[in-house]
Amino acid sequence: MQILKQTESGIPSAKLCHDHGIGTTIFYNWRNKCGGMNASPISQMKAMAAENSHTDRMYAEVSMQCDC
Repeated sequence: MQILKQTESGIPSAKLCHDHGIGTTIFYNWRNKCGGMNASPISQMKAMAAENSHTDRMYAEVSMQCDC
């Protein structure tokens, strides 16, 4: 999130990617996914992803037990 805000302040994206040790492809994927968001929607997305993975694990465990 901070990296995206730094590009808005005028720092070139290539320099930021080099400074933070990430590839430009990753940076552009982040920008496309989270470009106009604040911190609140991003934290909600992370919470939903964690809840979904927990639900997926629970479903997998139950389906393994009921495999008759």
